Amino acid sequence: MNVKPNIGIVNALIRITVGFTVLAWSTSKLVKRPWRDSYLMMAMLGGMKVAEGIVRFCPLTALFERGQDMVRHQGGNRENDEPVEEMQPYNPS
Repeated sequence: MNVKPNIGIVNALIRITVGFTVLAWSTSKLVKRPWRDSYLMMAMLGGMKVAEGIVRFCPLTALFERGQDMVRHQGGNRENDEPVEEMQPYNPS
């Protein structure tokens, strides 16, 4: 599997900032109430956002882009169906 960066620099910095914020908040809450599993889950999600920002790869974005490519390639290749015509922009003149 070839992992290429699929998010931009600004998006990566936002993910790192939000991820560290969520991670700090959840670990501080986890210290007060260690029996709460929700804080542990939030810490894991915050850590995942930090990792996505550092690597600049988001698996959900890659999955969405792959799905869009599949839909685009399947558009006119169905048997017994007419090819899908592309929509032309509306031009009132």
